[in-house]
Order: sequence, then structure tokens, then C-alpha cells
Amino acid sequence: MLTSLLISLVISMVLLQVAVFTTTIYLHRAATHRALVLHPVVGWIFRACLWITTGINTREWVAVHRKHHAFTDEEGDPHSPKLEGFWSVQLGNVFHYVREAKDKTVLEKYTRDLKDDWWERRVFRYGVAGPFVGIVALSTIIGVGWALLAAAVHGVAYVFVLSPSINGLCHTLGYKNFENTATNIRLIALLTAGEGLHNNHHAFQRSPKFSVSRRWSEIDPAWPVIWVLTKCRLAKPYKTIEQAELQPQES
Repeated sequence: MLTSLLISLVISMVLLQVAVFTTTIYLHRAATHRALVLHPVVGWIFRACLWITTGINTREWVAVHRKHHAFTDEEGDPHSPKLEGFWSVQLGNVFHYVREAKDKTVLEKYTRDLKDDWWERRVFRYGVAGPFVGIVALSTIIGVGWALLAAAVHGVAYVFVLSPSINGLCHTLGYKNFENTATNIRLIALLTAGEGLHNNHHAFQRSPKFSVSRRWSEIDPAWPVIWVLTKCRLAKPYKTIEQAELQPQES
């Protein structure tokens, strides 16, 4: 039983990191900010992993996040702790997200450039089906009970701990390299594939790399993955923060 428990917990952590990396690389850096362009096959793999581990709808996530950047910590921000209160965002971020994601006017305004393909229309748009497929597949490997435990631990950690920490903690605590209302928290960055370097991201939204080289202690775990994809010609990144500082960023 102890072995099965450990296996279940290890799998939940693996699923969590798969969700985290697909969120930051595909959803955040590629789809939302165009910080990099992924090869279609690589993009599909990220989308499939995202669907199975989170069930997130790309168009909805992109719309909510773009609105966050349009009204950062001002009236209109979907999940600002300065407006809604820290604990409301840190513990209930998912509810703020759902409220905005279901607003058709938000989707129409902020995702006009996104086009749904066959996979999006027939498969990936059905968010509940993704995690269900994942749980069924996992159940055949480790059993239903342990699969449900792994899914529960993964879901709670992703939805109620890591994801809201970017919108809650990283707009409340931490340090700043640049003048904006977001902050950097190194530990959160390590746990979220770089997302915790939120102040850097808000300063240079189209940078595919969230860390700043002159800050040796800043680690963006997703950047090595993007670097390898770039070297394999499976991704084409935009300018990093250092490159953008040398040459003014495009508006």
C-alpha cells in the first residue's frame, strides 16, 4: 500500500509539472503573447497534454490573461488582489477566472486572432473530457483509487496553489527588477516553470525567457526547454529581455 501511495503521489507531481510547463510554454508564451512560434506538431502535443491534465480551453485562458495585461491591477483586471483582496484571489482565483472566461464579449475582444482548427472544434474544446480520459488511462495502470488520488492531488495543487500564486502572491509579495505592479518570487518561479518571475514578464511581455541574465539567482525552468526546441528548429522565439533592452521592444 505504501508503495502504491508513493507511486500515486509521484505521478501527481509529474502531471502537475506537465500541466505547468504546457501552460507557460504553449498557453502563456506562445498563444497569448506570441513570444515564440511552435512547430505545429509540437504545438499539438502541448495542447493534448494541456487538455488531458487541465481541460483548459485555449481561447478562454488567452482572453482572460490578455485582459489582465490590459488592466493590470486597475478596474477591469479579472483577478487583481489589490481590487478583489489577496485571499479572494489566492484561494478563489478559479472563480474569478470562470466568471471572465464565460463572458462572450471578453472572448470576442481579446481572441480575434485565434482560429479554431478541427482538433479544437471536435476535441480540445470539451474540457471536462480531457481529465476524464486521463484518469481512465491512469486507472488502467495503477488502479482507479490511486488514479483518483493522483488526479485530486494534482488538481488541487494546480488550481488552488500554483496557478493562483501567480495572480495573488506575485502581485503582493516579492521583489522587482522593473517598475510595474507585479513581483518576482524565485521559489514560485521554480515550482511554476518560470511563471513566478512575474515582474520581469510584465515588463517584457513578448520575451520567451522570463529570467534576467544579470540576476544569476533567477531561474526560468521553461527556458532550457524552449532553447532546445529552438535549436531543433521546432520553435522560433521572439526577443529575450536582454535583446529587447538593447533594442526597444515593439508595441
